[in-house]
Amino acid sequence: MSDSQPAGSPSPVVLDVWCELQCPDCHAALDDVRALRARYGDRLEIRLRHFPLEKHKYAFAAAQAAEEAVEQGQGWPYIEAVLARTAELGDRGEAVLLDVARELGLDAEEFDTALIDGRHILIVDADQAEGKAIGVTGTPTYVIGGERLDGGKSQEGLRARIEEIADRLLAEA
Repeated sequence: MSDSQPAGSPSPVVLDVWCELQCPDCHAALDDVRALRARYGDRLEIRLRHFPLEKHKYAFAAAQAAEEAVEQGQGWPYIEAVLARTAELGDRGEAVLLDVARELGLDAEEFDTALIDGRHILIVDADQAEGKAIGVTGTPTYVIGGERLDGGKSQEGLRARIEEIADRLLAEA
């Protein structure tokens, strides 16, 4: 899932954020993502890539629900709202995903149907397979300019490193 970009104007720099929506570390990383979005605007395309971890029971469903939110035009607001409720998601499960959809004015019945019929499974599976292929083992993990940065161990210094790489890539563009 990526920030919406106007057709015909691709961003010169892409930041892939390998994330899972039941991960407390990914919730903590939101401040960095927001700061990067504020600093670079449309010069940096931030793409959420799904990497649900087996230790989180509802992460795979949350990834599918996030793709349904993209379909309904509210991808990032939905993702941020679910990440703000990681503990509740662990306790209450898929009901939280539907509650968040309703709170954002989305079609919760369509979310429920999407979770049942699995229409977004291929997107989630493809992201996860690509992540494994490039060495992602935990979340959040960032990839920018071909460099993988693991945020699951520590977020400290990562935003500065991402900014350093983005500034270099933008200067080269």
